[in-house]
Amino acid sequence: MIAIIDYGAGNITSVRNSLRRLNVEVLLTHKKEELLQADKIIFPGVGEAGYAMKQLIDKDLVDFIPQLKVPVLGVCLGMQLLCRHTEEGDVSCLNVFETNVKAFPKLNIGDKIPHMGWNNHTAVNGSLFEGIGCDEDFYFVHGYYAELNLQTVATSDYIVPFASALRKNNFYATQFHPEKSADPGERLIKNFLKL
Repeated sequence: MIAIIDYGAGNITSVRNSLRRLNVEVLLTHKKEELLQADKIIFPGVGEAGYAMKQLIDKDLVDFIPQLKVPVLGVCLGMQLLCRHTEEGDVSCLNVFETNVKAFPKLNIGDKIPHMGWNNHTAVNGSLFEGIGCDEDFYFVHGYYAELNLQTVATSDYIVPFASALRKNNFYATQFHPEKSADPGERLIKNFLKL
């Protein structure tokens, strides 16, 4: 069973629909006892990081999520919340990944923030990207980015280079939305389901 952490700040509908298209049983929950029964967990997120962290605190998930032992996939804001700290709301996060989240700088007059649309990636390594070439694009929507670090498994470039995917032990994360990224995104989700 795949569980999606339902904490009030997630892109849950699109993630659930992408899994249903693959005939995968999905449970939406924030209850610890149900999450502990899952084979894999997806940690989605859209919106503002400070609000999202407050939701995790209110649901007593801040210490719980980093202790999970099954494969966990953070998506977009979910990835950022797995980092140490974010400039968005100046909040401490879950500290799974040893990097910080920064606001995109406006270096040139034409720079548009948020980064929205299709962008490519350079996969450093990792089973999430099996069968996915660097010429295949993923869909991004974000105004903040995770800095490059030792847990970076894929990079992208928008104004500055940033980590578009991270991995540490059983924790995987993508800045892009695989559930909105057509065939490459579906392959990535299938790769996660095979872990």
